[in-house]
This record gives sequence, structure tokens and C-alpha cells, in this order.
Amino acid sequence: MKNKGKISNFIVEHYKHFNSASLIDAAVEYEKQLEQGNKMMITLAGAMSTAELGKSLSEIIRQDKVQIISCTGANLEEDIMNLVAHTHYKRVPEYRNLSTEQEQQLLEKGLNRVTDTCIPEEEAFRRLQKHVFKIWKNAENNGERFFPHEFMYKLLLSGVLEQYYEIDPKNSWMLTAAKKNLPIIVPGWEDSTMGNIFASYCLKGELKPSTMKSGIEYMCWLASWYTKNTKANGVGFFQIGGGIAGDFPICVVPMLYQDMEKDDTRLWTYFCQISDSTTSYGSYSGAVPNEKITWGKLDANTPKFIIESDATIVAPLIFAYLLNW
Repeated sequence: MKNKGKISNFIVEHYKHFNSASLIDAAVEYEKQLEQGNKMMITLAGAMSTAELGKSLSEIIRQDKVQIISCTGANLEEDIMNLVAHTHYKRVPEYRNLSTEQEQQLLEKGLNRVTDTCIPEEEAFRRLQKHVFKIWKNAENNGERFFPHEFMYKLLLSGVLEQYYEIDPKNSWMLTAAKKNLPIIVPGWEDSTMGNIFASYCLKGELKPSTMKSGIEYMCWLASWYTKNTKANGVGFFQIGGGIAGDFPICVVPMLYQDMEKDDTRLWTYFCQISDSTTSYGSYSGAVPNEKITWGKLDANTPKFIIESDATIVAPLIFAYLLNW
């Protein structure tokens, strides 16, 4: 093993079987993929930004150990919310025992709960809203259209949020990504808080839906990116959680060679999913990787891993291994 840090050495020494062994195997193969010149996509579902994955993901981005990210609209915005409102968040470690009355009290205090963490509506949602609306409106007035992540990049790079920073900015994966102009895919952005807010402005006639580029346009863009970036080498797929963040981008491969009839399209060169969804027939998030062979996404020889565990535990450990921590 190469020179690794204490965390990496610990997990290599002690993680020998079952899910822990899968964690090591997946991390070792991820590293091999990069060494072979392949690129890697990371997909983020769940509440990984609120879980502060940025503390490790930011460094993964800085060190070019990921070349493209697919994430839910929630993960796109919640990293920025944590950046500007962290001290106003409220942890609720007793969340499993909250009564419906206590949940109502959190609502009345403007605290929206994500498992054991409450996001403050005024300091997070509304703080972003007043600034991002100006950027949306300015684009519309200029006859311009952008993707959801591009608007967020403009917001971050404008510097207007710096006055609110409440964490070390190096731990914001979105800010790090914006500085590198890292490609991001955000399928289903409309169901996020900012997506809802954008829709509300459209309903009020203050914005046009066409100002925001669509999911179909994201798929078309991804098809072009994937084709360009697999001419010499391949692209691996590292999936955190299930859902649309993973389902959407993985389909670009069968679309290219089945629907576009591009027979020379490469399949994904690596696949790993971290999920605590029970493996089952009919649950996509819990489907074993081999099932993806029948859909033309993976090859019989593609390195495949599934780690059935909590992504907030597993992902930082794999990232630590890749970073030699």
C-alpha cells in the first residue's frame, strides 16, 4: 500500500469482512480507476450536504479525484445554506422520540428538520432567496438561460454571500466546485426549496420557466460530456444513496448506444453504491449491481461494489483513503 495516513491504515488493518471489506475493496478500485486515467462521477442523494460531507468532499474536488457530480437539488443548495447559516442550525439528537406537537413547535420556530438537524428557514432559505432572485432576474432581462448549478455558481462567485459565512469556506464543496467550474448535473431540481421558490416566481409572473434550463437539457449536455470524456479512457460511477441523483446520469450510457445507436459507446468502468436500502427485487436503490448489466449500463467484467451501510459513515472513510488521510 502507498503511503497512507492513520485513518487509511486503520481501516485497511481492521476492515476485513462483510460491508467493511466492501468499503476497502471499493476504495482501492476507485484509486486504481484514477491511476488508469479514468474519470469518476460521484452522485449525491439523501442529505449529504446537511451531513457536512463537504469537509471531505471539498478536498476530493480540490485534488481532482472527481471530475463530475450528479446531485439532488437539496444537496446543491443545502451545502450553501450550511455555509451561510451554520450557527443557526439546531441539532435534535432526540429526534426519534419527538411528538407531533414538538414537530409543530419546530415548524413554528422556522426550523425544518432533516433527521437530527434543523435548517433555519430565515437564515438559510430566505437569505439565499433574496440574492439568487436578483441573479435569476438579471439573466432573464438579458435573455440568458442557465442550469440550476450555474446560477448557484454565479451566486457563490459574486462574493455577495461572503458577509454571511459561518464555516471555514474550504469545507463548502459547492464553493470549491464553483471555483473549479466542476460539471454538475441536478436532475429533478424542481423539488428542492430553491426550485419551489423559482416556481413561485413563475406562478406570480415575475420569472419565466424557460430562464432555467431543464432536465432534458441536462441529459443532452451529459451525453455530450460523456462521449467526449470516454474517447481515450472511461468514467466510473460512485453512487451515494439511491434515487434520481444516480438513476438519471447512469442512463446516459444505454441512451447513447441504444437510442442514439452509437455502438462504440463505452459502458461505465466502475460502479459502487453506498446504500442502506435492503437488496430486493423491484427496489432500484436496493438492486444488486448485476441487474444493471441487463440494462446496458455495466459490463460483466465491470468492478462492482455495494456497501449496505450509512453513507454518512462510509463516504468520509472512502474519501479519507483516497486522500491518504
